[in-house]
Parts: sequence; C-alpha cells; structure tokens
Amino acid sequence: MQCDGAFDAIVIGSGISGGWAAKELTEQGFKVAVIERGRMIEHQKDYHTADKENWQLPLAGQASAKDKLRKAKQGRTGYALNQDIKHWFVDDIDHPYQEQQRFDWIRGYHVGGRSITWGRQCLRFSDLDFSANKQDGHGIDWPVRYQDIAPWYDKVERFIGVMGEALALPQLPDGPYLPAMPLNCVEKDLRQTLKTKFDRHLTIGRVAHLTTHEGFEGRAQCSYRNRCMRGCPTGSYFSANASTLPAATKTGNLTLITDTIASEIVYDDKTGLAQGVKTIGRLDKKQKYYRARVIFCCASTVASTALLLQSTSKRFPQGLGNDSGTLGHYLMDHHFRIGASGIADKFAQSFDIGRRPVGFHIPRFRNVEKQQQSFVRGYGYQGYATRGDWRRGFKELEFGQDYVESLFEPGPWRVTLIGFGECLPYKENKLTLDHQKLDQWGLPQVNFDCTFKRNEQLMRNDMKQQAMKMLTAAGYKDVTPYDSGSAPGQAIHEMGTARMGHSPKDSMVNSNNQLHLVANVYVTDGAFMTSSGYQNPSLTYMAFTARAAHHAGKLLSQGVF
Repeated sequence: MQCDGAFDAIVIGSGISGGWAAKELTEQGFKVAVIERGRMIEHQKDYHTADKENWQLPLAGQASAKDKLRKAKQGRTGYALNQDIKHWFVDDIDHPYQEQQRFDWIRGYHVGGRSITWGRQCLRFSDLDFSANKQDGHGIDWPVRYQDIAPWYDKVERFIGVMGEALALPQLPDGPYLPAMPLNCVEKDLRQTLKTKFDRHLTIGRVAHLTTHEGFEGRAQCSYRNRCMRGCPTGSYFSANASTLPAATKTGNLTLITDTIASEIVYDDKTGLAQGVKTIGRLDKKQKYYRARVIFCCASTVASTALLLQSTSKRFPQGLGNDSGTLGHYLMDHHFRIGASGIADKFAQSFDIGRRPVGFHIPRFRNVEKQQQSFVRGYGYQGYATRGDWRRGFKELEFGQDYVESLFEPGPWRVTLIGFGECLPYKENKLTLDHQKLDQWGLPQVNFDCTFKRNEQLMRNDMKQQAMKMLTAAGYKDVTPYDSGSAPGQAIHEMGTARMGHSPKDSMVNSNNQLHLVANVYVTDGAFMTSSGYQNPSLTYMAFTARAAHHAGKLLSQGVF
C-alpha cells in the first residue's frame, strides 16, 4: 500500500480532545499529524461575524427559509441556523444520517470542531459518578476512580483557564480556579434561600473563560461580549484554535491535514496493531494512506465509533477491537429543557450591567449520600436571572404613548432554572451503520436508535417539581413550570458507544483509553464514557486525553509501538 506520509502519531479530529492529544504528543517531541475532515479555520481571521451587529447580518440574523429546509435536523437546536453562527453547522442534505428514533446529531466540520461553539461549562466527575455503575448495577464498573483523574483535571484547568468558586462538595470536586465572575443581586438572593431553606448550593457556572490575562499567552481577559459561539477573536474562552493547536504548532512537530476524511484504521494481523489510516479527500475524493505508530480517535463520539465500525478485517469482522459486540451500544446524552421560571419583583431598583457570558449552577443534590428517590442517579440546574428590555414589547397587545415610554424602563427580573439530568447506559440505545445508504464519499450512513426511558422520566418529574419549589420558597411571583421535551442528542453531549471497562469481554477500551485488543489505538473523545453523570462532559474528555497521551508517549519512547 502506497504511503502518503508517516508519523509517530495520527490524531483524528481537531476539536476539544483532538487538540489536547496534538498538544501533549507534540510537546513530548513526537511528530504528529492531525487529520480533520472539515475546512481550515484560522483563529481570529475566520470569525467573520464576531464583530457584527444583528442588523448587519442578512435577515437581521434570523434563519432563512432555505436553511430551514436544508438543515432541518441542525435547526432542532433553535439557534444553529441563525446567520451569525450557521456556518459552524453542517448541511443535513450533504451530510445525511438515519433515525429509528429521533436523535439530534449536531455537528460542525472544521478545524476546532465544536470547541468553537461549546457551552464552556467545566464540571468535574467525582467518585459518586465513577462508582455509580458498580453501586446501582446499571452499566459496568469504571476501571478508574477520581484520584486517578484528579491530577489531569488540574493540568487541563490550569492550561485552559477555568473561572469559578470552590465549594468543597464531594459530588462536584473543585479545581484551581481563576477569580469568579460575580452573581447579580437576584442570583445572590436565590443562593441564600437555597442554603438556608434547603442546604443546597448555587454558584457561578464553572466555565473556561479568562478573568485574568496573566499566564495565558496570546489570550486576553473576557470582555463580556457574550458572542462566544461566533468565535472569540481575543481567545478569552478556550477553543482548540486559540489554545491547544497553537501550542502544538509552536513545537514544530505538528502537521495539520484538512479536508480529509478518515475512512478506515488499517489493522496488521502480524503485529496485532494498527498500522495506519486510510482517508478520502473531502473535495477531490482521492484516497490516501498515512502510517503511524499510534492512532488517537478524537473525531467525536459518533464519528469515532463509525470509523471503528468501518475498520473491519478478518480478525475483527464487527469493527476494530470489537470482540465484545458492544461497539455502537450504550449511547447516552443528557436530558434537559425542563424546569421553572419566576418573577423576582423585590429588586425593581437594582440593575445589571454588561453581558456576562455564563449563568449560575446548582450542583446535584439528589441521591448523593444514599439512594432516596424513585429514580437512580441525579441532576443539576443551570440558570440565570435577567431583566427584560424593550424587546419584551414585540408580542404585547398594547399601544399608546404610555406603553411606548414604559419600554424605555427595564422590565422585571425573571429567574429561570434549567435542569440537566443523567441518562443511564442502556444497551439498546445504539448507533449502527447502514451499508445500503451511502454518503457522497461512499461511506455508510449512521443510523440511530436511542430513547430516554422510565428512569429519566421519573427524574424529569422531580426536576420540574424541585425547580418550582425552590423559586416559590424564594418568594418569587408567577412561578411557572415548563417541559419543552428533550430528545437524545439535543444537549450535544453524546457519549458512550466505545465504553471503557476492565475486560474486552464487555467493553472496548481499558483504563488508559487503549483498545483492549489493539493497544496502539486510543479513543479519548466521548465514545469512551462508561456513564454520563449529570455534568457537562468536555472537561472530562480533555483530562482523559491528556492522561492517555502521556501513556502513549511513554510507550512510544520505550519502542513498544
């Protein structure tokens, strides 16, 4: 097979986890190729809507009828088709997939991936999460515990810059945080109520935003623009483009290969290892082959799993390393879009200035010390308190001079709680490949079959009830519950399908993120997750990736691969 390039390591994907794999491996002195299926995005240069006002955008920033037709699935987010960010999301016609049950696969194909558009919440897993499967019998036991990952959480948080407040809660471990952005007056009031009446906690969201520029080369302190998903020209929030990829480039050991789709990891029967990656040009559809001693799958949960399923051989007819038959199964996502809101009318003379790019967080309080509910696991809340402005008049059935003048005054304070709940790992929640329906590159389309089940519904009922109870206890008015429905994929936290475990009989990767049966292939994006926790998962992906890259580096240095 003709070789188009040879490297110490190939990293497939350039986003949250791929950027970290590239940084850690190149800084250890290894020659690394990052294969990215999408287009090149240069930090700052290619954030072309970052400084525009909505009135400067087509349709005042609103989605077009054409985009709604071509991107119906991406449009399920409610925001991905807007003119300021639509270029970060794929076209459903050009990139189709199938659904036995509804699954919102929200994607962006470009350098940096979803690190440009992520919500930036950085919440650690605890031993409550790492031991949950073993304790309640759902799924299989994680082969790691918090103490194994804690130093890597520290490393990642110090490099990316996470601001927050230490709480000393066992279910949500603290990190080395930058100074926290302040809560506003209503949020402080709610925090006091939760502490005194419920012994629950409210804190500012722990997010990858810089509240100081010191120690972060090429990145500036956050200026509260709150246009984060357009791309941050100052690098004030963490993205691969602003942080890990520049660090990898600085070493001189990085080769970035864009517009190139990884189609197969090639297995060598003689060595029992992978020897390289076959690719297809996104634009010219030319096939190439790159060799490497180590391969990191960081293309995202679904894409990495699809690649492993496509990588068949005589030894592995069900997909690379898939003797267990678990590859593609145990697909998870968080369920959300449920909670309550209310009016805090006792703060009419208080105002909030600026556009803080993060809300507050209420950590998990259910089933923490022992099982107490009709459902297992737990949930947390994200939320915000804000005052309405003149735009509240859009749908009002009023008119006249008095009404017009009233819109020059700030509206009432509204507080909203949004629950984020854990999904259990179910074998029947899965993705497969449809070899009868191929995409334009001749690759099988992904087919999803995934639903939330009884445990998630019982949890959702409690999420709504507790949101109402907390807002009512704070003395807020017009407390109103809501449940907008939540489909798998919608939280964009898809994970599982190549899970970590103790044995190749019931899992795909070991405690170091290596395929049990093909030791030089590492899976460090969301596919390796054995349970979902309630926490936003990207920080955990980064910590495990950094850890796995150092493990791979040691083996490379020893000549094992």
